[in-house]
Amino acid sequence: MSANIIKVVFLGLTNALGIWAATGLYVTSNWVLLIVLVAGLVLLDIALLKKNAYPLRYLLPGLLAFGLMTFYPIVYNIAIAFSNFSTGHILSKEQVIHHFENVYYQPEGADRFSSQAFRDGDRWLLILRSQTNGNLFLGLDGELIPLDPNDARLLYENGDIIAFNAMTPLAVRDLVANLDVLRSLTFSEGENTVRLASLREYRAEKRRYAYDPGTEKLLNLETQITYVPIQGTFTSADGEMLDPGYRVNVGWENFQRIFQNRQIIGPFWRVFGWTIIFAFFSVTLTFALGLGLAIMLNNPYLKLRTIYRTLLIIPYAIPGFISLLIWAGLFNTNFGLINQFFDFWFQFKIPWFQDGLWAKVAVLFVNLWLGYPYMMIVCLGALQSIPSELYEAAHVDGAKSFQRFWGITIPLLLSSISPLLVGSFALNFNNFNVIFLLTQGGPPVAGAQTPAGATDILISYTYNLAFAMGRGQEFGLAAAISIIIFLIIGTISALQFRMTKKLEDIGENL
Repeated sequence: MSANIIKVVFLGLTNALGIWAATGLYVTSNWVLLIVLVAGLVLLDIALLKKNAYPLRYLLPGLLAFGLMTFYPIVYNIAIAFSNFSTGHILSKEQVIHHFENVYYQPEGADRFSSQAFRDGDRWLLILRSQTNGNLFLGLDGELIPLDPNDARLLYENGDIIAFNAMTPLAVRDLVANLDVLRSLTFSEGENTVRLASLREYRAEKRRYAYDPGTEKLLNLETQITYVPIQGTFTSADGEMLDPGYRVNVGWENFQRIFQNRQIIGPFWRVFGWTIIFAFFSVTLTFALGLGLAIMLNNPYLKLRTIYRTLLIIPYAIPGFISLLIWAGLFNTNFGLINQFFDFWFQFKIPWFQDGLWAKVAVLFVNLWLGYPYMMIVCLGALQSIPSELYEAAHVDGAKSFQRFWGITIPLLLSSISPLLVGSFALNFNNFNVIFLLTQGGPPVAGAQTPAGATDILISYTYNLAFAMGRGQEFGLAAAISIIIFLIIGTISALQFRMTKKLEDIGENL
């Protein structure tokens, strides 16, 4: 009985929180996350209330995690790729219209008022003095009421008002603390609206814009210029665009920009080529070094094997970003320890981060340092799984060490770790940390019109292109490029898995 009570209370609280969150998602029109939330609540209720849905209790946490951590980000990224989501186009249409409808301007000859604020419980009132003619007004309940200077409620000292109806004016610190309230206090003055201009001043203003929902046009009431929405930006007939804009679906425009804009597509193929080279050599070098060390450590007659394994795994144990920052200091052209060694023994310094070729060498070397322990561990486990009888039979047949290695070790090794090599290739294809923390994609390429450095790979090029071109953040463009990168990696991975299948067939025939 107590278990059922706990179950009902838990479901009640969870559903209440879910309904509260769903309401917020509905208001903000976040439909995908709303669907995931509602589906999760329904599945949770079914799993805990229906007896025949008992297995769902174990599957549900994984399904919810998959929906929130994998499915939703993918769908959201695709949606952004087909939108103009960027700096200046972050808000919704309703938010942008609300913004423009609350933009004011001060018409010529409009009055200004010095102000004193008073508070009577939750009620606020202001005494405003016209800077044009000195007339006094009482600001109360949205209206300006003329106030006689000789009103008995006013108390003066040296010509200044020090109290009104036994209330004293608020000090500056109180005005600052209640600034939001003061901003919300507005008063009508004919066609004008008296609004807060500073802590001690109000001024008469007019709305600058009026929006017509029927025609979806925005009219500037000061200049009488009409603005129409074009791809999320209110634009006049002469091309003037108002900021901010709002998010809209732009179809394939972001993808067209990538392949039609020469400033983008020009460096794209050079960066793409280096990305392939970087990923290929990173996997090849780390695999070769890891395999060599694994073969050495797999020798049962090697003394101090445990110590060697401990020392060789150190790069894998240290957090990668710390190692990258350390190596960035070691490769420093003027003060790095590596160049100090070369300068002391050979009287020259290598321009590691100033020359494109040497920067690529540094990147590959550091990635080799970071990656070989993983390959060593994987290869060591795979080598220990190969039956020793195969080597003994090959030795009896007269096979030499190289023949045994090439005919037995490599096929069986690749058949078991090929998926890991494919995964390593995909990881290095998008290895943003190594590039960004070590070289920031540099050195710059002479004459390049986009921020594409000599060591930039596609993911860092995407980052610089979308966020570092001085035009704000272009999330839609970045999402479109990320989809292209995904398609490239998917195609390469599919081809590599086909090759892996062939290697598995070879291993089964041995």
